[in-house]
Amino acid sequence: MGSAVNHYHLFQTAHGFAALAWNERGVTSFRLPAPSAEETRRALLRRLPDAIETEPSADMAGLIQAITRYFEGERSDFAHVPLDLGRQDSLFAKIYDLVRRLGWGETTTYGEIARALGEGPEVARDVGQAMARNPIPLIVPCHRVLAAGGRIGGFSAPGGSNAKARMLELEGVAPEPAAPAKSSAQASFGF
Repeated sequence: MGSAVNHYHLFQTAHGFAALAWNERGVTSFRLPAPSAEETRRALLRRLPDAIETEPSADMAGLIQAITRYFEGERSDFAHVPLDLGRQDSLFAKIYDLVRRLGWGETTTYGEIARALGEGPEVARDVGQAMARNPIPLIVPCHRVLAAGGRIGGFSAPGGSNAKARMLELEGVAPEPAAPAKSSAQASFGF
């Protein structure tokens, strides 16, 4: 299978500028809202340097409208959006598939995802890594995966854990605050 051409579109939401990228197989990337369009564009092009900025197709325009409504607090479901995650580690692909099943306001933990995969608690770290590398946040709703005890955990998107908390609040979820970092070195981990 040859490589597909990626297209992208920048758009404004109630929380800032977002970008959606797609090819003929499905959505390939989503950049959560950031304060400026240029910051969002740069982040998307770091992942997809050959992507072409274009007007969205009717399907993608509908998805962009649904994403915009999400950030206005409207209940949204992205479970049936076609995706093209590209080459993924098989464990990460299984994790993303499980996380996609989480509905509006439904949360789980890294450890619960590991158990659902039939794995031990040591795989919770891999779940955290998959969430940190998720190329399509919101549509693969990594913000709904929490740390042990329902704590917010990390979030590698613009705004970090605060952005994750705001997204959960839109869905009516009030997670526990993140545990304080034990050292500045540990504070840099994305889970």
